[in-house]
Amino acid sequence: MKKTLIIGATPNPKRYANKAANSLVLHGHQIVNVGIKTGEAANQPIEKPETVYTDIDTITLYVNPDNQKDLYNYILATKPKRIIFNPGTENAELEEKANAAGIETLEACTLVMLATGQY
Repeated sequence: MKKTLIIGATPNPKRYANKAANSLVLHGHQIVNVGIKTGEAANQPIEKPETVYTDIDTITLYVNPDNQKDLYNYILATKPKRIIFNPGTENAELEEKANAAGIETLEACTLVMLATGQY
């Protein structure tokens, strides 16, 4: 399964990042939660963006473009195979940087992709 880094993770069950964490785990994917909130999502701790993971297949973004700028180096250092820009996170600048680094980018919804078998 695809190990997924969720950027913008939150313990709030009403937020899409939390719903995605639970859906990813339900579909058998291993997750790493990264965010500014403390707590857990899908029974996994939410970490600060400090540890760079090198075994990530997919990063799924739940952070608006203005707040992504401080995360560019972290995201690119992770070297995922792909980045999913969920609705509201679309960012041409980061997409360009990722593509230049050989990282696939998608403007899509992680929850829809999981529900339709396209993940």
